[in-house]
Amino acid sequence: MKLVVFLLALLTAFSPAAAAELRIGMIGLDTSHVPAFTDILNNPANKAHVPGAKVVAAFKGGSPDIESSASRVDGFTKTMVEKYGVKLYDSIDEMCKHVDAVMIESVDGRPHLAQALPVIKAKKPLFLDKPMAGSLKDVLEIFRLAKAAGVPVWSSSSLRYGKAAQAVRAGSIGKVTYAETTSPASIEKSHPDLFWYGVHGCETLFTVMGTGCESVKRGTTADGKIEVTGKWKGGRTGVFREAKGYTGLAKGEKGEAPIGAYDGYAPLVVEAIKAFQTGVVPVSAEETIELFAFMEAADESKRRGGAEVTLAEVLKKAGK
Repeated sequence: MKLVVFLLALLTAFSPAAAAELRIGMIGLDTSHVPAFTDILNNPANKAHVPGAKVVAAFKGGSPDIESSASRVDGFTKTMVEKYGVKLYDSIDEMCKHVDAVMIESVDGRPHLAQALPVIKAKKPLFLDKPMAGSLKDVLEIFRLAKAAGVPVWSSSSLRYGKAAQAVRAGSIGKVTYAETTSPASIEKSHPDLFWYGVHGCETLFTVMGTGCESVKRGTTADGKIEVTGKWKGGRTGVFREAKGYTGLAKGEKGEAPIGAYDGYAPLVVEAIKAFQTGVVPVSAEETIELFAFMEAADESKRRGGAEVTLAEVLKKAGK
């Protein structure tokens, strides 16, 4: 009997699940996503617990010129250290020596490129939370560096993984010919208008429409909110509107379906861990680049009084 118990213990200790628990490092502790993601990973009692990884290290970061960062980074850092036992490091280079994969969580997209550099250099798989960067140019550069180094890198909003949007993406209504989405779109002056928060609704739009957007026109709704209309190849149309809630509608060859609902952070965390484990990213660089080009083109359209702007033009300007 003792031998059986010993053998079972030995098998458990060296099982793939036990051996494969990844050590995650987080960069930028100035967003509510940090304790939320960490609790999902580190707390088995969390109803949305995702096994297979644990946040063990972090680089504090923070942006003094953005109030939502400066006012919260110390509190979130304290929570990470005291509640979850996360070890802080003074540099990203040093943190990378003690982890298997990295999540860049900094609420400010501007430092993401500089923060990604040592991670890519260290060959650590990388997830960048929204916005992927503070400019389209930086988005392109992060993907260029990652490709050259052979490092899996991707970015997404949690809205991509709403059940309704994923069902449509999987073909529930056939090829989507028209879609409209809404989300809040508060603006941070240091970023292109939609990068800061409108990215959530725009991410849902690209989840169901996919790539192929060719041009964008920006206007306003009847109540003065942001409205962006994109033209896709094949006569397809996608519209993002600023609103209080996360809603939307997709129309396809086999019918229509509601989209846009927020279903929590766990589905995104599941995809992040899966990508860390397999080295296969769930969202292509091409789709994310097009998403950010869509949002950048919306700003250019605004500067031109609502004129139509091609994604090819803003991509060329950004160096692609």
